[in-house]
Amino acid sequence: MQEKEIKFLEDSFKKYYFDHFDLIHVPERTSEREFGFQKFNSGMIRHISLKDNKELHLLLMQNIPSDVYCSNAYYSFPNLPMNEKDWKEADLIFDIDAKDLHLDCRPNHSVTKCNECNQVSTSHDHCSQCNSIKIETKSLPCKNCIEASKKEVFKLSNILIDDLAVDKNNIQVYFSGNEGFHVYVYNSQLQELGSRERSDLVDYIMFRGAIPETFGMKKLKPNRSLFPEFEEKGWRGRFSKEIFSSKSKRSKIISELISNGYSNFNKKLQDISTKIGSQIDPNVTMDIHRIFRLPGSLNSKSGLTKIYCQDLQKFDPYTESSFLNENTVEIKANCPIEFKLKSKKFGPFSDEIATVPTFAAVYMICKNLATIS
Repeated sequence: MQEKEIKFLEDSFKKYYFDHFDLIHVPERTSEREFGFQKFNSGMIRHISLKDNKELHLLLMQNIPSDVYCSNAYYSFPNLPMNEKDWKEADLIFDIDAKDLHLDCRPNHSVTKCNECNQVSTSHDHCSQCNSIKIETKSLPCKNCIEASKKEVFKLSNILIDDLAVDKNNIQVYFSGNEGFHVYVYNSQLQELGSRERSDLVDYIMFRGAIPETFGMKKLKPNRSLFPEFEEKGWRGRFSKEIFSSKSKRSKIISELISNGYSNFNKKLQDISTKIGSQIDPNVTMDIHRIFRLPGSLNSKSGLTKIYCQDLQKFDPYTESSFLNENTVEIKANCPIEFKLKSKKFGPFSDEIATVPTFAAVYMICKNLATIS
């Protein structure tokens, strides 16, 4: 990114942090957490300890970061190197991202930028101009991506509440500022779980490693009475509702499952795992030393805000998380697909000069699809 684009982004981000500091969620037990930040075209600076809102505000205004982070973990000494911090416990956080859902719509709203000649196109395997395969994919997520991500959040919440006895009031959902959602679990019995235990938890939530015997199917002499009932709780109940769909069909379908054999049953388990399990990023949840984007801060991949979802069902990120101003700016845009922000449509642009609001200019520059003219 060139100097004039960096200055424009820094000016826009600084104004946001000055005008909207009230949106930034300073977490509880602030002094026990590790903070970190990045600047545009620069590396990560972490192992920072903050005491309160004032120190955070000062950090934002003095450094104008591209991204701000905070640990889910609580430490005795958050400003020391990792092996000296003295880890106490950590909030449980899940990351659900549209890019991991392998949706059919994704190619329709993704473009590639060639690292050799900078050509931007909708070709997904090579540069349409110089045929180079050194290309970078940029996605401008659509409504379908967001709705699919929401479904995974709802599945996750149900598992946490129904199976793991998490109080729904201790679950908070945030739009990540780009392509998905972060789900936080506070003040639960799961706080003290280490990385290995969280790995087991991830397997459970994603319905990974399920074996046929758990659901009544045996290699030799299957017993109909061992198959799950429709009203059962946990995974047996979810399996039953997914496979049988209704009580009346249960007996007939059990006969078909037994007839088809053990290996086919095992394959069916794998096939339904993404339907009844929640598709979370396993590495995020397992990492007990990770620092996460700070709620209320801007995401440098989009210029959108990581924001709390009061009503997830109705939440529209491209309206409710876009807080940058509407002052117009002239850019050179090379964005071959249309996108929508704040109920306004932009593009497609074919390497042309355009005058757009700041929030749209920042979005395209962050996606590396525009420059200041």
